[in-house]
Amino acid sequence: MNGLYSLKPWYADRLRPVRHLLVARAVSPHLISAAGVLAGAAAGLTLAVLRPGPVAGTAVFVLLALRLALANLDGAVARETGTDSRFGSVVNEIGDRLAELFALAGCVVLAPAALVAVAALAASTPSWVSLAGAAAGGTRLTGGPMGKTERCLVLAIIAAVGWATPLLVVLAVGSLLTVLLRLWRLREVLPC
Repeated sequence: MNGLYSLKPWYADRLRPVRHLLVARAVSPHLISAAGVLAGAAAGLTLAVLRPGPVAGTAVFVLLALRLALANLDGAVARETGTDSRFGSVVNEIGDRLAELFALAGCVVLAPAALVAVAALAASTPSWVSLAGAAAGGTRLTGGPMGKTERCLVLAIIAAVGWATPLLVVLAVGSLLTVLLRLWRLREVLPC
């Protein structure tokens, strides 16, 4: 059920030189989280400003790949420097949600605003379920058929081809399916 999330260890290994550089330069994990929000916002702005096509698709893909890298690096740098904290986890989660919402907001020029709002709500819900499960004593679930990485890929495809309405429907339905699967997994591990 982990989808593209299963590539995270491989991706984290590729980011090791960048992580070491950030640690050597004493870059704050909170600053890295903030940069991830800016990358998400830049992707949303790109979606809103550029006409769908190869340039927009490539730009959004690069910006969202940067956003995912920064989402990986903030926690990794915090752990490596011994500055990880519960508050840092809160900053990380808020940063992830804001980056994604800002990126999705760029679709408002390509699709009905109500659909963009529904897709944004649906995209946030898998994280809420995972956080609620962790708060109840379960594990922090990740991945799924429409996890964070897949949602970024859908946005890059929207930027490349412009099919915002059908792809936002796919994103919303896939996110809700991810919610159901995560709830099912939590039901299996948490006592009633």
